[in-house]
Amino acid sequence: MELTFKEFLRGGKEQLTAAGFPEVDAEHLLAHVLGISRMELHNPVTVENAINAIGDITVIEETFWKMLDRRCAHEPLQYLTGVAYFRYLELQVGPGVLVPRPESELLVDAVLKNIEGRDGAVSVVDLGAGSGALTLAIATEAPQTHLIAVEKDPAAVEWLRKNVSRIDETVRILESDVEDALDGVKCDVVIANPPYIPDGQELPKDVAEHEPAIALFGGEDGMTIPRRFINAAARLLKSGGFLAIEHHESQPIDIAAAMLSDFENIHCHNDLVGRPRFTTGTRR
Repeated sequence: MELTFKEFLRGGKEQLTAAGFPEVDAEHLLAHVLGISRMELHNPVTVENAINAIGDITVIEETFWKMLDRRCAHEPLQYLTGVAYFRYLELQVGPGVLVPRPESELLVDAVLKNIEGRDGAVSVVDLGAGSGALTLAIATEAPQTHLIAVEKDPAAVEWLRKNVSRIDETVRILESDVEDALDGVKCDVVIANPPYIPDGQELPKDVAEHEPAIALFGGEDGMTIPRRFINAAARLLKSGGFLAIEHHESQPIDIAAAMLSDFENIHCHNDLVGRPRFTTGTRR
């Protein structure tokens, strides 16, 4: 049994490698089929128990090959397993919501640093919350915060509700467009990951063919929707409030220009490979 298991895992890795995908995806998919973690694949006793619990290695193998075929057709790995990892969180994701990117973790770091410098409870609004990755990272790592997650797309809201119910039910969800959200409300911090990709930009097939366009594209130059988010943040923030907004690597100058009338201390932050990734500023 163990030999057969090793053989079809090796075959899965070879199939993915030939199609141009990382072979480690085969381990993630097989672990998902078996209902164990990827690290547990290296424990023969755990693997054998998982196979025995399912009862039929043929079923396991057929399910595994179907998932490999879907991955080779550029379906995101996170959609296939239903899980995306973000900082210390395990989030539920699937069709209809953007897969959280590790680059966004740096934005969370900047926000947490700002929150640490504030006294008492801190109010945070997440504009365009999607799966809730940013919201829930802050909620779990800065428990003195009160968070509102704003998301207008019904498909994304469904995933947001699932993650909030599992991770932190104190987060308030508001299904609304950012331009109309929370009229009359003031907060200390706004975080935003708007759709910012220029409409004509080509994307990897995983993204272009499967992830929601409404969460990706921000207009002809990618700036139409980010400007709306910046205007909403200016309306929501108290004087001295903090904005952190993610954007395209080509947009830091345009983002800064859009923030200039209402914000000071505007600073662009790079990601781990040196590309402009997000901008922060303080509300005047």
